Amino acid sequence: MTKLKGVIVKRFFILGLLIVFISGCGSDQFNSENEVTVPVSVEAVKLKPIEQFLEATGTLQAESETVLRAEISGNYKLQINPRTKKTFSLGDFVKKDEAIIKIEDKEYLNSVRIDLKKLQMEEAKSEYDKQKSLYDRGGVTFKDLKSSELDYLDKKYTYDNALLQLEKTKIKAPFGGIIVDLPYYTQDTRVSQNSPMAQLMSYKKMFLEINLPEKQLTKVKTGQRARITNYTVGNDTLTGIVNQISPAIDAGTRTFKTVLSVSNPSLTFRPGMFVKVQLITAKKDSAIVIPKNIILSRRRGKTVFVVIKGASQERVISTGLENPEEVEVLSGLEPEERVVVKGFETLRSRQKVKIIK
Repeated sequence: MTKLKGVIVKRFFILGLLIVFISGCGSDQFNSENEVTVPVSVEAVKLKPIEQFLEATGTLQAESETVLRAEISGNYKLQINPRTKKTFSLGDFVKKDEAIIKIEDKEYLNSVRIDLKKLQMEEAKSEYDKQKSLYDRGGVTFKDLKSSELDYLDKKYTYDNALLQLEKTKIKAPFGGIIVDLPYYTQDTRVSQNSPMAQLMSYKKMFLEINLPEKQLTKVKTGQRARITNYTVGNDTLTGIVNQISPAIDAGTRTFKTVLSVSNPSLTFRPGMFVKVQLITAKKDSAIVIPKNIILSRRRGKTVFVVIKGASQERVISTGLENPEEVEVLSGLEPEERVVVKGFETLRSRQKVKIIK
């Protein structure tokens, strides 16, 4: 009886092994036939430059700007632009010290009495020269010489002051620039003192104030370069240089002010434009660079997928410089490896893939 039980147990054991073997073979066959091949797009890893930058926005301001006003009352006379042969108008360039408008007032001119004061100065100068010549020959005393010199200097200062008063009849450009506002007055219409006459800007060089987050304070240095763009100006890009950094943090916004000087030699950009700024804080000329959006966050760190012999392989990477679009890879990838840029979201390691690009 014991021997019969042993034979039965042995047969059941063998039968069990056969079932396990057959089940295992069937499972492998099923997996082999039904394993999903995932379509992916790949790019070869390349060495390329990368920049790390901060993004901000701001409004461009002219380097020099002024509103010219009438210093006296009188009749309005808009002057001729010698370059266009027409009266000055909006958008015209004006040289430094060039008269844009004249204010005529006969009563004011009579009060200045420029011709009389010039004649008085010339007579005093002639008398001083005469006294100096006589003093050199011993003909007059030192006191007489000094008296004539004081009279000449008094008349000269009076004449110089009259010239300054006369200059008030001319609205001149204090610097070379562009007329950006020219209030309309009919020629020969009387205008009042302090009336706005013209607004002038010089914007071959401009400045730009931006506000950056408090945490970036240690990354921003004077002399750093920035790219400045505006969507209305097409592909033109200006270069800005950081020249001032506020050490104080705004308690309300938790930001600090940074001022950039901006070169605008072609006058392509205009004062008042709202612009986008990319302030470059670090860069490398050659590094392994990949798109930022293909990096996955796992418990073990940042990972990407590469394709090796038709199958995916997940790699843990460490990163360096980055910007909104790209990331520098310090370790985990080698040049020319094929990294998955599309179709990586549902991939698993060692999964079959089909490269569609």
